[in-house]
Amino acid sequence: MSQRPFKILGIQQIAIGGPSKDKLKTLWVDMLGLEVTGNFVSERENVDEDICAMGAGPFKVEVDLMQPLDPDKKPAVHTTPLNHVGLWVDDLPKAVEWLSANGVRFAPGGIRRGAAGYDITFLHPKGNEEFPIGGEGVLVELVQAPAEVVEAFARIAG
Repeated sequence: MSQRPFKILGIQQIAIGGPSKDKLKTLWVDMLGLEVTGNFVSERENVDEDICAMGAGPFKVEVDLMQPLDPDKKPAVHTTPLNHVGLWVDDLPKAVEWLSANGVRFAPGGIRRGAAGYDITFLHPKGNEEFPIGGEGVLVELVQAPAEVVEAFARIAG
């Protein structure tokens, strides 16, 4: 296995799904004090999500509160309460190339612009014969970190 040509810097987001964003917001916004910073709706992804934030600057972590547009359609963003974990990566194209070459399975869709405006891709929750390494039941999102996040993590890494 060749040397890894990218770094995972930290957690960019967690996504929590439920039948109703209102109930999720009662906990995360009203009780825990997170701020709603945006909303994303996608028919293709069957999601209506409120984008919340905790922390600040390059160390801000996004918490997405998601409900399905149609609870009978796929993807069923509400059936896995912890829908996915997003990880900042310093070089997304290199990460995808290297991980694929080393047996990691990616979900369909490739690298694309995500709800928060960053390039993203998803590791599939399950491996298969061709790509045996998956998330073991967890959907993992890789998120291209902007320059200020890469620099901030480099400063604290020393």
